[in-house]
Amino acid sequence: MHVKNVPLGRVKAGPLDGLEEGQFIVYPSTFTREPDAYGDVVAKGAFLDDIKAWEESGNVLPGLFGHRMDDPDFYVAWAIEQGEDEHGWWVKGEFDMESPKGPHVYRLVKGRRLNQLSFAFDVLEEGRVEAEDGEPVNELRKLRVYEFSFVPIGANQDTSVLAVKALAEAAAAEFKEGRVLAAKHINSLRSAQEAIGKVIVAAEGEQDQEKASGKPVGNDEEPDRAKSEDPPVNPSAKNLAEAFELELALA
Repeated sequence: MHVKNVPLGRVKAGPLDGLEEGQFIVYPSTFTREPDAYGDVVAKGAFLDDIKAWEESGNVLPGLFGHRMDDPDFYVAWAIEQGEDEHGWWVKGEFDMESPKGPHVYRLVKGRRLNQLSFAFDVLEEGRVEAEDGEPVNELRKLRVYEFSFVPIGANQDTSVLAVKALAEAAAAEFKEGRVLAAKHINSLRSAQEAIGKVIVAAEGEQDQEKASGKPVGNDEEPDRAKSEDPPVNPSAKNLAEAFELELALA
């Protein structure tokens, strides 16, 4: 499972935008041909099969805060309708105004205090294409979407780690009560532990570099690794999927 962030842009939300109270229209993904940090572009039509699958299933695409799959309080919204246009994949949704956190997130979105959208997905079909500048890019042609989330900037890794931590604690509680964990569950926990370890090592390495240079990275200056041509590594995103699988298995 992967996640991608996009700026919220102009959000339509509530009566001032011709919608009912609590409703919104957003674009979780756009069809810009400018590759993102991972070298990906999304092709028109990438969501059409998945939209049809959601409609035929009778299930509802959930809207979360911060990819928090581990806590039902963070299932703050849902999709009423979704589709594609020339700009991208759009979702018309509604906040759960009776949930513990739905009204608060709604106010944050209307007040422009949440800055990004994100969605969790699997790639079903992709291929290499040539960008306008002649550079090769990876085109995502068919996607399976699991949820969309309202997120603050840079929240991906933090929320993934929180989800893994919460689910690991739940698994530990099950184990203490005498339930035997299957081998695949143990492997998922080990993978999560390794991924979190990589995040910590990377963060400590960056701190060591700052100390050695004597100059901390400022808000208006990107660290050297962000300026490199290599895409950023997000080891915790992969394990969010594994942790979610574990959550379902333990339910």
